[in-house]
Amino acid sequence: MDIKENTPIVVYDDQCYLCTKFAKIVNFLARGNLTIIGHYSNQGEEIRNQILDESALDMFWLIDEKTAHGGRAALLPLIQALITSKKKTSNKMKFNSNCEQECKTVKSVFIRSASLLSNSKTIELK
Repeated sequence: MDIKENTPIVVYDDQCYLCTKFAKIVNFLARGNLTIIGHYSNQGEEIRNQILDESALDMFWLIDEKTAHGGRAALLPLIQALITSKKKTSNKMKFNSNCEQECKTVKSVFIRSASLLSNSKTIELK
């Protein structure tokens, strides 16, 4: 998969119920203008190996042409991408929630939200 052609890309935890809900909301707000990929999909593993580091699974990522933003650092670029992206993806997104954790409780919502705000990373792409 050529990453430059598919940017902006949102990479999320596709084994978490809450993260899948987040990705569905982002996909709805983006009106199909963002490429959304799960961490544990084949493309997600490829992206983790090519671009991201060992902290990749700790947060969601927004990858644009020059930078990979993770967690808190990805929130503002995500809002900008939602507003300005004009690329139309032709494929219909399929979201599979293979949650094997206790993701639907109030405690897990709080923990995931705190994790989003506490984790932050930016990686410059070559």
